[in-house]
Amino acid sequence: RIFLMTLYSVFSLFTLLLISIGVAVVARRTRLPFTVLLVFVGSCLAFLAQFEWLSFIQEFRLTPELLFYIFLPILIFESAYNMQIRDLQANIRSITWLSIVSLLISMFAIAGILYGLALLFGFQIPFLVFLLFGALISATDPVAVLALFKEFGVPRRLSLIFEGESLFNDGTSFAAFLIVLEMLLKGYEGVGSLSEGVLMFGSMVIGGIVFGLLMGFVFSKLIGKVGNSEHIEITLTMLVAHLTFILAEVVSHHLVLFGFELKLSAIIATVMASMVIGNYGRSKLSYQTEHFMERFWGYFAFLANSLVFITMGLLFADLPIDFGTFFLPILITVAVVVVARALSIYPVVTWLNYQRRENHIPLSWQHLLAWGSLRGALAVTMVMLIPDNLTISGWMFDFSVKEFVTALTIGCIYFTLFVKATTIGPIIRHFKLDAFSPLERSEYHQSRAFIYDFAADRVESFHNKGYIGDSAYAKVYAACLEERDRECDRCASLLQSQPREFEHAIRLHALGIERYFLGLLYRYQEVSESVYKHISTKLAAQTERVESGETQLQSLDENFEPDWFEQLASCTRYWRPKLSEEEGIRERYMYYRAQEIIARKVVKELLRFKERSFIQSDEYVMALDQVAKQYLLFQNDAQKRAERLANEHPNQVEQMNTQFGARSLRKALEEGLGELTRKGMLPPKLTIVLGDEFELK
Repeated sequence: RIFLMTLYSVFSLFTLLLISIGVAVVARRTRLPFTVLLVFVGSCLAFLAQFEWLSFIQEFRLTPELLFYIFLPILIFESAYNMQIRDLQANIRSITWLSIVSLLISMFAIAGILYGLALLFGFQIPFLVFLLFGALISATDPVAVLALFKEFGVPRRLSLIFEGESLFNDGTSFAAFLIVLEMLLKGYEGVGSLSEGVLMFGSMVIGGIVFGLLMGFVFSKLIGKVGNSEHIEITLTMLVAHLTFILAEVVSHHLVLFGFELKLSAIIATVMASMVIGNYGRSKLSYQTEHFMERFWGYFAFLANSLVFITMGLLFADLPIDFGTFFLPILITVAVVVVARALSIYPVVTWLNYQRRENHIPLSWQHLLAWGSLRGALAVTMVMLIPDNLTISGWMFDFSVKEFVTALTIGCIYFTLFVKATTIGPIIRHFKLDAFSPLERSEYHQSRAFIYDFAADRVESFHNKGYIGDSAYAKVYAACLEERDRECDRCASLLQSQPREFEHAIRLHALGIERYFLGLLYRYQEVSESVYKHISTKLAAQTERVESGETQLQSLDENFEPDWFEQLASCTRYWRPKLSEEEGIRERYMYYRAQEIIARKVVKELLRFKERSFIQSDEYVMALDQVAKQYLLFQNDAQKRAERLANEHPNQVEQMNTQFGARSLRKALEEGLGELTRKGMLPPKLTIVLGDEFELK
C-alpha cells in the first residue's frame, strides 16, 4: 500500500508539472500572468479530481513543511541573488521604510478597521485574530508583478523598489506573524507581552541580517576554495539557500541568551545570504558556473512556482470551508486590505519625498506600488502554520480561528491574482510607465540600426556561399537595408534634438565592452580577484553616472567607494598581514595592464563603428570621436604607468609577463579544443582527456 501511495504521489507530481508546462505556453501566447493561470487551473483540477480516474492528481499535496523548507528558500534565493547591492544602497531608505514601516501600518490598519467593523455588526472577534490576519496578508509576493514589469519594461528603479520591498517585507511580515501567533497561544498579558513582542521582532530582523551575512560570507569563501568545479559550486549555492533557512530556524528554537529566547528570521537571513553570494561571492564562481547560474536558478524557480501555485489552487478548492458563509466578510476584507495598502504607501512615500535623501518617487509609481501588491506563497505558508486546534477564550462561532483566517486569506489571494494581476498591464500603459526615456530611445534606435546592418551583411555572406537563392536574397537584403535606413533617419532626427543622449548611449555601449573584456581577463586569470572587483566597482559607478547624466570617469586615479559587502569583507583584512612589496607591484601591474587592454578594445570597437558608420550625421561621428578620444587617453596613461612599473621592477614584471604568455598559450589551446568539440570532431573519451589536459589552472 505504501508503495502504491508513493507511486501515485510521484505520478501526480509529474502530471502537475506537465500541466504547468501547458499553462506556461498558454500564458505566453495570451500574455496573461503565469501564476494567475496556474491557480485557476489548479482550482479546476480540484473539481476534475472528483472523478475516480483523475483522483490521483490530489496525491501530491502542498504541506507546510514542503512549502516552508523546500520551495520558499528557492524562490527567495532566485530573487535575492540577482539584486545588485549598489542599487539597494541607492534606494535603501525607500526599501527599508516600505518593508518595515509600511508593513506595520498595513498590519495595524487592517486589524483596526476589521475589528471596528466586526463590533459594529455585533461580532465579538478578538483584536489579536485580526492582527494575525493583518500580519500574514501584508506580505507582498513579487513573482507575478515582476514578470509583468519585465514584459512591459517599467523603469528599473521602480522594479527594484518593488522587489526589494517584497523580499524584505516577507521577513518582517513573518516575524510579526510569529509574534502575534505566540501571543494567541500563550495569551496576551498586557505591557509585558507587548515589550516581549517588540524585543522578539528586533531580534528576528537584526539577528536574521547578521546570521545571513555570516552564512553568505562563509559559503562565498567555500566557493572560492573549490576551484573550477561547476557541479560543486552550484551545489554550494543550493546549500546556502536551504541551510541558512533551516539553521536559522534551528537557532531560533534552541538559542537562549540571559534567559531570552533569541529568534532569527529565516527569511531575512536567506535574503541576506543570497545577496552576499550574488554580489560578493559572484566573482568567486568560475566562468562556466556564473553563466550557468541564472539559467539554473531560473529553471529551479520555474519548477517551484509551478508546483506552488498549481497546488495552491488545488488546496483552496479542496478545503472543507463553506465560503458561502464567509462571502460578505471576504468582500469587506478585500476592500479593507486595498485601503490599508494605500494608507501604508502614500503617506510613507510622501514623507520620503519630503526628506529628499533619495531620488523622488513619482505619484504614478506610488499608484502602481499601492495596486500591485499581490499575495501568494508566503501568505499560504503562514495560514498553514496556524494550529488546527487553536482556541481563544470567548470564541463562540461554529468555525475555528484557522478556518476564519484561512477563508479571508484565500479571498484576498484570489482577488489580488484574478483582479489586481490582470489589471496591472493596463495601469502601466495608462501611466505610460512603459515609455522609453530619452536615453533608452537613443539606445533603441541605434541598436535596431546596428542589428539590421549586421543582418544585411550576414544575408549577403549567405548568398555569396550559395545558401540563399538570388531572388530570395534580393528581397531579404533590400528589406534589411530599408529597415536600417529607416532607423538611421530616426537616429539623425533624434541627434538634432537630443545629441547628449546619443553620446550617453555610446558611453554605455563602451562600458559594456569594458565589462565584457574584463570578464574574459578574469576568466583567464590575467587579473586577480581584487583587481577584478576594483575595476568592476568603477564600471558600476560609471554606469550610474552616465545613466543619471553626470560626468564619466576622468582619470585612472579616481576611486569609488566599494559596496557594503566589500566594506564588510575588507574588515577581515585588518587581521591579515598586509601585501608584501612584491604582491603590491603585482596588483598594480595587473591593474594598469588590464586598463590598457580594455581601453584598447573599446577604441578599436568605436573606430570600427566610425569606419562603417551607417548613421550619416556629423553629430554622431563627433560623439564617437569624443568617447574614443577619452578611452585613447586612458589607454596611453595605463600603458605609460605599466611601462614605468616595468622599468622600476624589471624582474617581477618579466616574471608576470612570462606567466601571462603561458596563460595565453593555454587559452589558445583551450579555444582550439572548443572548436573541435563544437563541430563534433572528437569522441567523448578524447574530449574528456584533452579537456583535463588543457583546462586553465
